[in-house]
Amino acid sequence: MVPANTKHYTIEEIYALPEGQRAELIDGQIYNMAPPSTTHQRLVFRLSSVIDNYLKQKEGTCEVFISPFAVFLNKDNKNYVEPDISVICDKDKIDDRGCNGAPDWIIEITSPSDPHRDYGIKLFKYRTAGVREYWIVNPLTRVVTVYDLENEIGTNQYTFHDRIPVCIYDDLSIQISNLL
Repeated sequence: MVPANTKHYTIEEIYALPEGQRAELIDGQIYNMAPPSTTHQRLVFRLSSVIDNYLKQKEGTCEVFISPFAVFLNKDNKNYVEPDISVICDKDKIDDRGCNGAPDWIIEITSPSDPHRDYGIKLFKYRTAGVREYWIVNPLTRVVTVYDLENEIGTNQYTFHDRIPVCIYDDLSIQISNLL
């Protein structure tokens, strides 16, 4: 519960931040984002490339987006996130501002500064918004936590050396150690 004297922010205040300052807004609270590390950027680029190549081969409607890319999870002005990787299959959710509603698949690369946000706050928000699959990739522990939110099957953990099956695509698995 948020204390009564805590200010609640809106998306307008996120857009009013100084140039180059990145933050997310979850339930009216601003969470500043640290600059990504080289490993973080490498993982985002290479994972999104693998996913994008797969989607192009399938010739479907899904599309991959990388941060900074705005995701407006709810139809309110109190929630704005920038997942590291978002896969969106409903083109009607996409406009010039970003994604309006839940992406189908979200991947977050954890930052040492605030892992609680990815494992707790965002997990809850993504689950309740209707995200189908959520991966948390931890470069420090070299562990990937996979949540099949669509089927509520629970949590699976994999190492970077495992072939990690993608829940929403039966014929796709990714071995992260091959990407580094």
